[in-house]
Amino acid sequence: MNTHLLLISNSTNAGEAYLGWPKDYIRDFLLLYGIREALFIPYAGVNLSQESLQASFDVYESRVKPIFESMGCNLVSVHRLPDPAGAMRNAEAVIVGGGNTFHLVKMMHETGLMNVVREKTENGIPFIGWSAGANVACPTMKTTNDMPIAEPPSFSCLNLVPFQINPHYLDAGLAGHGGETREQRIMEFLAVNREMMVAGLREGCLLQVEGAEIELKGTRTMRVFRHGQEPVEHQPGVLVF
Repeated sequence: MNTHLLLISNSTNAGEAYLGWPKDYIRDFLLLYGIREALFIPYAGVNLSQESLQASFDVYESRVKPIFESMGCNLVSVHRLPDPAGAMRNAEAVIVGGGNTFHLVKMMHETGLMNVVREKTENGIPFIGWSAGANVACPTMKTTNDMPIAEPPSFSCLNLVPFQINPHYLDAGLAGHGGETREQRIMEFLAVNREMMVAGLREGCLLQVEGAEIELKGTRTMRVFRHGQEPVEHQPGVLVF
């Protein structure tokens, strides 16, 4: 596939501005492909303070749009368009925001965006996604951390990379919490999906995918899980799995 992807674990590190830590990586990616306009998919953004989902998407757009404009890229949110899938067929690039993966996947299937975005990105338009937006680039959404607040017609996603991502990956359990660790949850997934690989993408990290080449960027290592094997730490740099 002729893919150009920026798959970001998280939008914000503690104490930093929104999209602060990945901003330089995003700017470089936009410049690399000369992206001046992109369609934004806001459907993961369920804002509890808003009276409707439409208002939630408005707020999300208003938060993301000025940041991309400061980098020379005009953002158009698909929730304002009468035919999101039709508009996506002419898109220069696609940006998928984080939030709740279940709601994002539900809306992308129901609007027809899942199929169109897959087709467009497989044929070369650049894709940027963070958190839930990184989840949706995977074969399925089954390694999300989110609560199922909505029921998608399918867990199948874009399948732009041949492995699963677990964004916001944490190594340790919470003090005083008796439930499973993130590693144990991933191992549960692998016990059922034994052929799959899971990339535990810690906060402050991203994957840049250029066709078959995958590079880990950021300040931390990535932990890779396979069924029946010990997890492997990967340093930033070009990855060989």
